[in-house]
Amino acid sequence: MKYPTFAVRLVATGAALLAAIPALAAVPGILGGTTLGAAPAGPKTFALVATEGYSSQPDGASVYSWGYGCAAAPAGFAPAAMAAIGTCPLMQIPGPTMIVNEGDTVTVTLTNDLPVAAGNTSIVFSGLQVTATNGVAGVLTQEAAHGGTVTYSFTATKPGTYAYYSGTQGDLQIEMGLYGAVIVLPAQTATFANCTGATHAADAVYRLADAAYDHPQSCYDREYLFQLAEMESSIHDAALAQKTTCENLLAGNPGASCAPIAVNSEPYHPNYFLVNGRSMPDDMDANYAALLPNQPYNGNPHMHPHELVLVRVIGQGRIQHPLHIHGNHARVLARDGNMLLVPNDVNSPLPGGIARLAGPLIFTFPSVSGESVDAIFTWTGKGLNWDVYGHNPTSDAANNVVCIPDGDGYYTINSSPPAPRSAPNYGEWCADHDKPIPVTPPDPQIVANGLWYGGTPYLGLTESAAAGFPSTPLPPGTAKQNASAGYAFMWHSHDEREITTNDVFPGGMMMMLIVDPPAAVIDESK
Repeated sequence: MKYPTFAVRLVATGAALLAAIPALAAVPGILGGTTLGAAPAGPKTFALVATEGYSSQPDGASVYSWGYGCAAAPAGFAPAAMAAIGTCPLMQIPGPTMIVNEGDTVTVTLTNDLPVAAGNTSIVFSGLQVTATNGVAGVLTQEAAHGGTVTYSFTATKPGTYAYYSGTQGDLQIEMGLYGAVIVLPAQTATFANCTGATHAADAVYRLADAAYDHPQSCYDREYLFQLAEMESSIHDAALAQKTTCENLLAGNPGASCAPIAVNSEPYHPNYFLVNGRSMPDDMDANYAALLPNQPYNGNPHMHPHELVLVRVIGQGRIQHPLHIHGNHARVLARDGNMLLVPNDVNSPLPGGIARLAGPLIFTFPSVSGESVDAIFTWTGKGLNWDVYGHNPTSDAANNVVCIPDGDGYYTINSSPPAPRSAPNYGEWCADHDKPIPVTPPDPQIVANGLWYGGTPYLGLTESAAAGFPSTPLPPGTAKQNASAGYAFMWHSHDEREITTNDVFPGGMMMMLIVDPPAAVIDESK
């Protein structure tokens, strides 16, 4: 597993920690009827519309765009803990995340409310066997003419993460924002004894299921979906100009016809790089933020140490975006909904003869256009060689603060006696318990100011009782740290131009993974 070198480097400069940010992420989406996890699986119906609008960018630009949205109120929102704040406007980027069960019969009706000059539009569902009815014939699938509808039907035969996007004039329509995701939840997770759920009793359950696939090694505690795309604003400006010319012509000559929008998309020079339709720092605003009505999904993962985080990544743009993660490797579960398993696993299969995972450990997701990758990420502090909780050996002995290793060396429910899930050091790597940090942190005012600096290289360090244990004293003159402060790891595109917004750094395809201390409650609805 990769050492969290980004954190080590920041520790050396005194900027290892962040105060917890109350704008978190999850996999919010819409439901099409019946209950998630229902058995037998029921039909799901979705009514989508393709229409025009604007997306907001952190440089102040309002970019003319197209997107999928809800033609009518959806049957519900997921996860359940976020249903009260869910919205589905007529146009959003990405389009609504449609969440269904394995085995569901799914029907999606698309209405084309794009400008007349945009012509037909459609949806292609990557990796799913689709039957299309109504509409008019297109190159890749049936299409909806202006003002018309087309219906797509498929059976969600396999769990996983799938892309959907326009199959009509893709170099323009996908660029304009016509893309989204389908999440298919597995049917068999109830049989997996090791799917134990979130580690903090006070956290609401924001994951959509207990496991990503019908496989016991795909259990997870939290999940995040990152749809990576880009925009070249000059293409959007040209589309708006041609659309306006058409509408002006029709206003004076109702019987006239417009030439279809035709924009030269090569050479391609995108200047905005998006995570779930937003650029940094907007991607750290809350899901369904009122200031971003057409970009409802954020990208700002949080976790507790030792939790299993399901990372779903989809490449939605024309070019590949290498999403690079810091803090650890991630174990790939599947690509395009196809699990990567050991073939002919007869020597050491899991109990019941189940094949083991064969996916590689990666620290960069090569997000190929239209491809999805599902992986499990975790962080424990193992390898740093100091106690990330800042335990004080003398105080530990007096207060019976313990770290009892389980079979893998961590303090968990598998320790003997078991660690309570409310333990303030649940998931600690016990080999480093009570070890001091090998360097002296510098004066925080030298390297950083404000909430982006936690004051010390420890996880949730505080001298108050809120942390649940006495901690190593802070250097003289250093302010006490917020008990909910956590490690920050940058997750970003490894293509440097993609961490800019219109050529200004920082921005673009960048977000922060925050590792919160176990005592901190992670509220994904804010």
